[in-house]
Amino acid sequence: MKKTHIVGLFLIAIAIGIILITTGDASTYVGFDEAERISQEDPNQKVHVVGKLKKDAQGHIVGLQFNPALDANRLQFIVQDSLGRENEVVYAAPKPQDFEKSEKIVLVGSMRADKIFYCDKILLKCPSKYQEGKISADSTASYEAIK
Repeated sequence: MKKTHIVGLFLIAIAIGIILITTGDASTYVGFDEAERISQEDPNQKVHVVGKLKKDAQGHIVGLQFNPALDANRLQFIVQDSLGRENEVVYAAPKPQDFEKSEKIVLVGSMRADKIFYCDKILLKCPSKYQEGKISADSTASYEAIK
């Protein structure tokens, strides 16, 4: 075999190894029930859970426990997943900006034996600042006054 063939095969083997390593760490989107099942099989497996914050009639987050004076890196709250199951969530980092305004939330983490979902990362979907619709007469008048 030529040296170029050996080098080529070596590079292909490295590329396959990198692909296998990165796909082995890939996470999936699941509900809390599936996250619980996965954690029983592999406690270190990370999953994505999509849901929304549980809020009361006044729009306050139910079960929110955050005391920055006591521990600024602990946020506890309740999330309802896309399948309807509510679960307690613990986030060991500072509370994200605009956390209370989020419409949907994606939690990246894993369920533990105590049936609490411990997340490493929170992705928020906040309401858009730019709503589709017509411009009101008041805003048009304000625009004309600025010109």
